[in-house]
Amino acid sequence: MHHANHHYGHSHILARYCGLPDPRHPPRIQGYLQHGWNIGDGLAPGTPYVSGSRLLVWSEETRRRSWSQGRRNVVVVGAPFAYLVAMTPPPGQPGDGTIFYPFHGWEGQQVHGDHQRLIDEVRATETGPITACLYWNEYQMRSVRDLYEKAGFRVICHGYRGFWWQDHNRDFLVSQLAELRRHRRVVSNRLCSAIWYGLVAGREAAVYGDPMVLDNADPTFGGEPRLHRQWPELYGQETDFATCHRLARAQLGADELAGPEELRMLLGWPKEGYV
Repeated sequence: MHHANHHYGHSHILARYCGLPDPRHPPRIQGYLQHGWNIGDGLAPGTPYVSGSRLLVWSEETRRRSWSQGRRNVVVVGAPFAYLVAMTPPPGQPGDGTIFYPFHGWEGQQVHGDHQRLIDEVRATETGPITACLYWNEYQMRSVRDLYEKAGFRVICHGYRGFWWQDHNRDFLVSQLAELRRHRRVVSNRLCSAIWYGLVAGREAAVYGDPMVLDNADPTFGGEPRLHRQWPELYGQETDFATCHRLARAQLGADELAGPEELRMLLGWPKEGYV
């Protein structure tokens, strides 16, 4: 199984949805499961991938883009986060304040930009308590964390996504859903998975501020300019929830989720036992 299938606890969420007896140790997924929202073919740029393997993507839009890139064994299964939302009853109380997700780097690429300028803009725009959720990469940088803490933000991290079958936080998305529902709004300086997740979880969302620059960013699919051009409805300090919610459901395949039996078949999981 490709190690990215475990990222963010994706395979564990799907095993739970399918009703497997031990979802903490899911069986091998037969194929590559899209592990993050992107504007390409469902594979992260440079991902090692065995040609001809099944590609399990989140949405019909991604399937069509993948087809245009010459891939044929592509199946829409929906985003694991959408399955998690379907399995998790909403809280009885509305959220309060804003959760902010700054654009982040990872092991192979770092982000360059002015965090203080972002902080100032978020503080000037948002009302109520503000939580800054840093990706593990920036959370480990004391100088970055200090900026948000000194600004009075509550600073959190959902944990490490995992890498090469090690150190996975199986409850990454469980924690993220709980935090999103704790707040009224989710904002970021780039259109990203967290924005779509917040919308599907029923929260207002907005994208504004300096989008920052990623080291050696791959321009193949258009980058930040394309994001702004293709999804202008998400940009600005105020957006229309109904419109953005509809777009989010399409991006996460939330209206195309498979039933447990069908999903087991698509993932190559047997009805009984593990492989």
